[in-house]
Formats: sequence, C-alpha cells, structure tokens
Amino acid sequence: MDQPTAPVPPPGCPAHQAGGRVPLYGPEFAADPQAYYTYLRHYGPTAPVEITPGVEATLVTDYAAALQLLQDSGSFRKDARRWRDLNEGRISPDSAALPLLSYRPACMFTDGAEHLRLRQSVTESMARIDQLRLSKSVERISDFLISQFNERGSADLIGSYAKQLPLLVFNELFGCTADIGDRVFFGVSGMFDGVNADRAIGVLFQAVGELVALKRRKPGDDVTSWLLQHHTALTDEEMLHQVSLLLGAGAEALVNLIGNTLHRLLTDDRYAHEGGLIDEAMDDTLWENPPMTNYAAHYPVSDMAFADQKLIAGDLMLVSFAAANTGPALSAAREAGSNRAHLAWGAGPHACPSKEPARQIAVSAIENLLNRLPDVELSVPEESLTWRPGAFSRGLVTLPARFTPVKPVGRPRQNTTQAASAPGSAGAARQDQAGVWSKFLTWLTK
Repeated sequence: MDQPTAPVPPPGCPAHQAGGRVPLYGPEFAADPQAYYTYLRHYGPTAPVEITPGVEATLVTDYAAALQLLQDSGSFRKDARRWRDLNEGRISPDSAALPLLSYRPACMFTDGAEHLRLRQSVTESMARIDQLRLSKSVERISDFLISQFNERGSADLIGSYAKQLPLLVFNELFGCTADIGDRVFFGVSGMFDGVNADRAIGVLFQAVGELVALKRRKPGDDVTSWLLQHHTALTDEEMLHQVSLLLGAGAEALVNLIGNTLHRLLTDDRYAHEGGLIDEAMDDTLWENPPMTNYAAHYPVSDMAFADQKLIAGDLMLVSFAAANTGPALSAAREAGSNRAHLAWGAGPHACPSKEPARQIAVSAIENLLNRLPDVELSVPEESLTWRPGAFSRGLVTLPARFTPVKPVGRPRQNTTQAASAPGSAGAARQDQAGVWSKFLTWLTK
C-alpha cells in the first residue's frame, strides 16, 4: 500500500530548515499566501508561525476553531499585557509587530467591564452616522479623486483612489479641520507604508490629540464629538487611542477591501455577466481575499488544551481569517448557506463594531468609480501585480488601470461639509500625500 506523502513547504519557504516556524512575511508569502495556508493545515487546526522576524505565534487556520476562540472570552483575552514573550523580553523594542499588537486603552485591546464600556462608546457613536449623509460624503470624495485623473485615461486605482478615499471620508465623519485632516492623512498613510512609521504615528497622535481638544471646546455633528459626549465619559487618553484606532485600523481595512474588490472585478469576467455585480464580488473577496488576513490577537489565561494543541498562558494566538475562510471543509457549507458567514469582520465580543458603514463606504466608492469610468480595465497583465508583504493584511501595491478619458466631474453646488468651514492651515507635515484633505476642501468651494 502506498504511504502518504509528507506535505511540502511552498517554494522559498524556509520552514523547518532549523526547527523554525513557518514565516508569514517576505515576497514569497505575499505572492501566494494560500500555498502557505494549505501547507499549514497539515499541522491541524493550529500551526506554529513567525509573523515578523523574531515574533512567534500560534495561528488558528480552521474555521470552527477560529470561531470557538473568538467567542470564548473566558479562556482567551485581548489585553496584550498578558503576552508572555513580550513580558519576558523576547520581543525586540523595534519589532514591526509592536505597533499593531501593543496594549492601548481602546476597545480592541481590553477585556471584561473595561471592554464593554469602551466598546459601547464606539458602537453607539458609530450608530449615529446617517446613511444618506455618508453616501453623499463618499460620492463627493469619490468625485473629487476621480477628477484628479479622469482626463488622463489612466490611473493607479490604489494610490490615486482606494488609498485616499477612506481617510478623506473619515476626516469628514470625525470633523477634522484642514490642518488636522492633512496630518491624520499623513500619519495613517505613513504608519501602514512602513516608511518612517515612528514619525507617522507621532504625527497621527499629535493630530488626534488636537482634534479631541478642539471638539471638547467646540463640539460638532461628528463621531469625535459623539464619543466625547457619550455617557461612558472617556478620558483624553482613551479618546486619543479610540479615535486613532478607528482611523488607523478602519482605513487599512477599507483600503484593502476597496482595492481587493476592484482587483476581482477587473480580473474575473464572470462578475460582468451576473446580477449583484459589486455586492457579490465584495462577498467573494471577503471570503477568499479578506483585507485583514491574520490578526485578532488573543492570549490564553492559563495553560490549556485547544484544538488538539497544548497552549501556555500568555501565548500569542492569531486567527487566520484568510485560511479559515478558505478551508476545504467550508466549500460545501459556503455554497449551501449564507454568503456572508465568513470571518472577515471577526466574531464574538470583539467583532468589527462598524462593518455596516464600512461596507457602505466600500460599495459606494466602487459603484461611483464604475459609473464614472464604465470601461475601466486593468492596464497590465494580472500576473505582474505585486502584493504588499506582511502577515496582518492583504493589499496590492498598485492597480494600474486604463479607461476612456472623460471631462472633469462637476463640482457640488454647495458645501455641506462641516469640516470645510473649520479654521486651520496645513503645517509642516504636508509632505508627499499630505495636503489632500485641504485640496478636497478647496475643491468643494469651487
């Protein structure tokens, strides 16, 4: 009888060369992460990985196991102060993983009553966003961005569109002045670009701190003011981290969701011949190419057995949304059940608190782009596209496209944006992409 063959690591993967873990970074992983997930499944529901150099984790790759972990807040906690390797000095202070995993007094990194309090302030404040107002905001900002390239007949739909739109929408939702909005844009963009990340984070925190102080003095009809007015009475420190988290994590996920869905629409002809074009493409993207791939850090509260593995208290556990959503056992269930039973938005008490407005922003952004540029198509071979390296998220570096040049998009008849009338001038942080918010506010008044 033939003997079963051992799983083979993906090409370029140094797994087990010296008893090491499977690395989830570098160009090989970025080019074909599903090959890595297929290999990792031979370990069972969980697998030993290295998410950045020197940072080890246990990755949950099975859907059922992931759902169990996400829903079991008694056995697994979110507070990174429990992280054993960090507490024992095994994580370098300059590790690229720390900005995304370190503890902050925000709902993503807290448990129990503290989490409930912080989470309530976010969910109830985000629930106050008017859907019609949000749709109009996305359309205005989409029109502005398209007007910057529509006469050329070509554009990078990541750098010129998907990367900018979420942050501009957030600037409006959170009531940013011109100066603060420019620095928020600079800070969040730089934080995820990985270039001068420390400076970018400093710029973001300074800008958000000024925004919080401004809204305490002069509240408006915006998310920042609603958070400050919430009965949970957030401190300035809590406001700083809550708002920075919403802006940073929200923008990164939305950039990738818009970009990945556009990639699917431009590279798969079947969406052009079926109903529900954008919604179906987005659902398939959330299943098969989610914007956040390996995240949701948790820590066991005690030594325990989980999914046939022995865990030690304080181990770093990550959920692979990308692997869990694409497991072999899930194919039949996905076809038979809801197309939105994926884990891309998380699950349990820490599930995304703003998935509805996030989806609305992404759908509206894509819909407006396709309406304005109906013959848009990829301008390079699909195989030449490059994906950003890294374990946590999944997004393209660029998405070059071409289309029939069109006349500039018309300006809105009146300025309905609260932030447009707010005082302020751009500061020294206006470099590279900084200044986009000011340009948009100026464009509104033309």
